[in-house]
Amino acid sequence: MMKFLVGFCILAVVAPTVFGELKCSLGNPELPTEWIDLRGDCLTAMRNQIQKEIDASYQYLAMGAHFSRDTVNRPGFAEMFFKSAKEEREHGSKLIEYLSMRGQLTDGVTDLIRTPSVQKDEWESGAEALEDALKLEIQVTKSIRKLIATCEKKPNYYHLVDYLTGVYLEEQLHGQRELAGKLSTLKKMMTNHGALGEFLFDKEL
Repeated sequence: MMKFLVGFCILAVVAPTVFGELKCSLGNPELPTEWIDLRGDCLTAMRNQIQKEIDASYQYLAMGAHFSRDTVNRPGFAEMFFKSAKEEREHGSKLIEYLSMRGQLTDGVTDLIRTPSVQKDEWESGAEALEDALKLEIQVTKSIRKLIATCEKKPNYYHLVDYLTGVYLEEQLHGQRELAGKLSTLKKMMTNHGALGEFLFDKEL
C-alpha cells in the first residue's frame, strides 16, 4: 500500500511536466436539431412560468417560517405551508424536465431561474395567510391559463397544452377550492370562538 501511495505521488508530480497539463476537450457533437420545435412565445412563457412557480414556493416558505416562530406557534399552518412550498418547487422542476425533454435546455440555463422574490413575511392571523395563499394560487392559475392560450396557437404544441391542462390546471383548481374551503371554515370558527377558533383549526390541519 505504501509503495502504491509513493508511486502515485511521484506520478502526480512528474506527469504534468512530462505530458503537460491534462485537459478534457470534448466538445458538443453535431446532432440533428429538427426535433427541437418548442420555440418562440410559447418557450418564453414556459420559462416565465418556471420562475412564477419558484417565486410561489419561496412565498410559501416565508409563510411556513412565520407560523413556525415560537411567538406564533401554529404548527398546523406551518406544516401546510411548507408542504405547499414543496409542491410549487416540484411544479417548477417538472416544467424544467419538460423543457429538457423538448431539447430546450442546451443553452440559457443560467438565466432560467432568477433570485426568487418574497412579497410578505408576516401575517396577523391564519385567516390573513390563507387569503394571501388563495390569491397566490389564483395568480398562478391565471398565469397557467395564459401559458396555455399562448401555446395552443401552434398546432405542434398540442402535447404541451394537453400536459398543462390535464395535470397543472386541474391541480390548481383543486388547490384553490381546498384553500377557499379552509378559509371559510376558519372564519366561521373565529367568528364564534375568536382566537380559540384559530387555535382549534390549527390542530386539525
